[in-house]
Amino acid sequence: MDRIGIEELIRELSTLDYQKMYNNDFLLTWEKSNDEIAATFTVAEILRGMREQNISSRVFDSGLGVSLFRDNSTRTRFSFTSACNLLGLEVQDLDEGKSQIAHGETVRETANMISFMADVIGIRDDMYIGKGNTYMRNVAASVQAGHDEGVLEQRPTLVNLQCDIDHPTQSMADMLHLINYFGGVENLAGKKIAMSWAYSPSYGKPLSVPQGVIGLMTRFGMDVLLAHPKGYEVMGDVEEVAARQAAESGGSFSKTNSMAEAFAGADIVYPKSWAPFAAMEQRTELYGNGDFDSIKSLEQELLAQNKNHMDWTCTEELMATTHNGSALYMHCLPADITGVSCEHGEVEASVFDRYRVPQYKEASYKPYIIAAMIFLSKMKNSADVLQKLLAENRSRVL
Repeated sequence: MDRIGIEELIRELSTLDYQKMYNNDFLLTWEKSNDEIAATFTVAEILRGMREQNISSRVFDSGLGVSLFRDNSTRTRFSFTSACNLLGLEVQDLDEGKSQIAHGETVRETANMISFMADVIGIRDDMYIGKGNTYMRNVAASVQAGHDEGVLEQRPTLVNLQCDIDHPTQSMADMLHLINYFGGVENLAGKKIAMSWAYSPSYGKPLSVPQGVIGLMTRFGMDVLLAHPKGYEVMGDVEEVAARQAAESGGSFSKTNSMAEAFAGADIVYPKSWAPFAAMEQRTELYGNGDFDSIKSLEQELLAQNKNHMDWTCTEELMATTHNGSALYMHCLPADITGVSCEHGEVEASVFDRYRVPQYKEASYKPYIIAAMIFLSKMKNSADVLQKLLAENRSRVL
């Protein structure tokens, strides 16, 4: 993207109503307006363009981004660090095992103690139904109170890096990939995307990826089909959001228990394993009761249940049934690849390898999406600030 393209995007941004994002958090995509979602995509593209043109986007000369990961992460962890660094913030990981949290420190106290010079807090808490998003909102309320009470000079922005309900940074990166792949958001209406469960030899993958996909893609007039074996349902509340948004956008949202039906004629396929919602609820209850022996038993039951559906895998034969036999394959990574990372998994090695580069590009949008979320929350007039950065033309690399 050249400077003319960047300037055009800044003009587009100035026409959008995104002011409510200032000093606000990013927790669920469906809590944001269409203009706010569009603004996030636009700022992400501007920041990407500026980096390609060697123009610095560092709007902070000091400050901290705090990251708290309660689940393992590679892509999202490095994307958050990259996003903070792109804007001029340093990152500090909050290791709960090495903090006073292990000694019973309250959420309110921890949130304030880590936020004295923090501009953003990124949290990944996706393991337990009813817990992760609630925890994030408790942190947000705590730092808001700290700011109101004069403890914190600024109110840190909270960014959801994956919770039990949504994975907004992933679904937004996925969507920006689609926008670029199909040559513009206007070309997505009517496209069929199959968000399908797929077999995995591991237990307990979060529901937030499929929920994030159906909770976002339905806003763009797409025909979104959720496929899974019986018993692998997602949250009903998110399905209701997807149905409402599909009706509003002129698209559709439907469900099937057939992977073949989902793939037939699809323009995009997203085969990804997740744990049954009912089982994740049970796991949360057992965890709350400290019944770890029963959790281990549940894990074995679910692994055995998964094995009943080993035919739910993305094969060359299924891909041949998609639109023109060439649907775009997507995955949040890492995928369980048959014969590579496991004996039998979500996708055949030949399919995965054919789409390896597009998947890497899909993942590459995440740092810019996170940076855009932070930028829109911390800069009151983002279009004006971006125009100033462009005019200053400070080199990122001298």
